[in-house]
Amino acid sequence: MTDADCIFCKIVAGEIPSTKVLETDRVLAFRDLYPKAPTHVLVIPKDHYANVAELAAADPALAGEVLRATSEVAAAEGVADSGWRLFANTGSDGGQDVFHVHFHVAGGKPLGRMLSA
Repeated sequence: MTDADCIFCKIVAGEIPSTKVLETDRVLAFRDLYPKAPTHVLVIPKDHYANVAELAAADPALAGEVLRATSEVAAAEGVADSGWRLFANTGSDGGQDVFHVHFHVAGGKPLGRMLSA
């Protein structure tokens, strides 16, 4: 399942280049073009789901595969022991810009608090 207008679906299809970090039959991880930390990798399901809720409802097993891949990326990037942040923006108010569910794996420096009080 793909969306012809989705940039991440085009990356999965090989129409847009990316720097791959990890790939399985159903998951792709690649470097963020605008990194916010020394390590900043996006982890996506290859199938198109708009957001976390849609993925979780439609294919919980795939959601688990994506989460497992985030840990594999952290280990491969050398941030598993020092610490890393995992986040997924969902919806416009949550800051989601690309409506293909994606998880950010960020690390390589102290990241501080994510939200202020």
